[in-house]
Amino acid sequence: MKLKAFVNGKIYTATAKKKWADTIVISGNKIVYAGKAKDCAKLIKACNEIIDLKGKLVVPGFIDCHTHFAIGGFSLLNIDYSQVSSKEEFIELTKDYISQNDSEWIQGGNWNNDFFIKNEIPHKNWVDSFSENIPLFVTRSDLHMGLANSKTLALAGIDKNTPDPEGGKIIRDENGEPTGILKDNAMKLIYALLNEPSKDDYRKAVDLALECAGKNGVTSVHDIIFNSGSNAFDTYQDHEKLTCRINLVFPLTNYKEFKKLGIKNNLGNEYLKLGSLKTFADGSLGSNTAWFYNSYKDSENDFGLPMEELKTGELKASAMEADLNQNQLVVHAIGDRAVSEVIDIIEEIIEKNPEWDRRPRIEHVQHLKEKDLKRLSENGIIASIQPQHLYDDGVWINNKIKAEHLKDAFRLNSLLENKVNICFGSDWTVVPLEPLMGIYTAVTRKLKNSEAKPFNPEEKISVEEAVKAYTSYAAYSSFEENIKGSIEEGKLADFIVLSDDIFEIEPEQIKNTNVIMTVMDGNIIFDNDFVKNGVVS
Repeated sequence: MKLKAFVNGKIYTATAKKKWADTIVISGNKIVYAGKAKDCAKLIKACNEIIDLKGKLVVPGFIDCHTHFAIGGFSLLNIDYSQVSSKEEFIELTKDYISQNDSEWIQGGNWNNDFFIKNEIPHKNWVDSFSENIPLFVTRSDLHMGLANSKTLALAGIDKNTPDPEGGKIIRDENGEPTGILKDNAMKLIYALLNEPSKDDYRKAVDLALECAGKNGVTSVHDIIFNSGSNAFDTYQDHEKLTCRINLVFPLTNYKEFKKLGIKNNLGNEYLKLGSLKTFADGSLGSNTAWFYNSYKDSENDFGLPMEELKTGELKASAMEADLNQNQLVVHAIGDRAVSEVIDIIEEIIEKNPEWDRRPRIEHVQHLKEKDLKRLSENGIIASIQPQHLYDDGVWINNKIKAEHLKDAFRLNSLLENKVNICFGSDWTVVPLEPLMGIYTAVTRKLKNSEAKPFNPEEKISVEEAVKAYTSYAAYSSFEENIKGSIEEGKLADFIVLSDDIFEIEPEQIKNTNVIMTVMDGNIIFDNDFVKNGVVS
């Protein structure tokens, strides 16, 4: 087996015994040495290739614990409103896209009305005049609210007489007519019309997503899917060269099928794994559907929207059965009441079901009462957090949450102080697939409008803790701490080179740092002209 050495680096290993190294030697896709060059001179001499790291910082490959990875690839193919800041820009972009694309449906999204100049929520009237012959459905950046044009509403049979589905809302005007805005479970009325993308479409989307991951130093993702996932699974399984490791998280509704097929937790290989099951307890802050103990500041007597399955007990029953089959439970909960209710369910599961290394996860945990901090730790619940949500949502959170409850929002340091296991992700496409921005936000607590003061600065964490949340802690969250998440002998050769030393530079500069090389499975999958003239032999 050929040996390859990476020398002359400042290598953060994310291990306790040997935190720093300057040399990595790999054989195939595994690390065979991580330490000081002076201690492995003979091994380096035996290498077939030696790459000079030029003193740059090296960290383990980033693991993004919450993405919609294939959907992210599709977003690169569909209409993208992420840079839109007004009604006029929204209309113009939509009109241009329709004129330039021959599609059966207009799909895409990433619009965020909280960043619009007048904070206007889109309306079907914005697009109806030039989309009367083509259905359109485009989602808000949080994926909990979407805009349908009149053509789409007609196809779905949604009119003024259509009742709100449990766990969802059809927004209406003063005459009771639908405006085109659908929230949470109401969106399922539209999704039911859409065909599952073909395998060819999935392959195009996945290839774009893999390219995006490599550029951002992401060598593993947890892809949380919303449907049956057959085409997504087939695409990953049949892909001849995945350049990112995939943990495919299916909906909790698949638990019976998983039991029938004998799919337990962490099934698969180094490239593709499954066994975790995801469900929703509530919606999102921006859509006023996150479920709280206290009402929204901008909507008195509105406490949010718990999912129907949570209210009826179906979520608990399904979670109990999935846990009996040893499938990791992954639950979306944003509002403080939703988080607390999910902890209640997990406590009951732990009490009633046989013991096993279950590592349950709550996704987002954006709003958390003091009383629930210790409960997370005591029950071994992993808080799966997306720091970039603070970067965006913190700009307008004062409009949603009353001042006395802001202390409960986007806790980080409090979680660590209470010995809660954490991991980080992006929630791409809700925010970009950029772990360095997540690290920046976790360390500085700065918001998108940079002139604002840090949000709850007492919740800042160190650069090292933020890096671990994307590496070693992230590996633990998917039961893979023995094969990845750190740079040490026997682990997979996944690591990245950064343009700047984020441990030494001012925290404000982390957002300007770039990934200049990504190594995954022992292969350089992204090189921003870094290796050029860097091969010693």
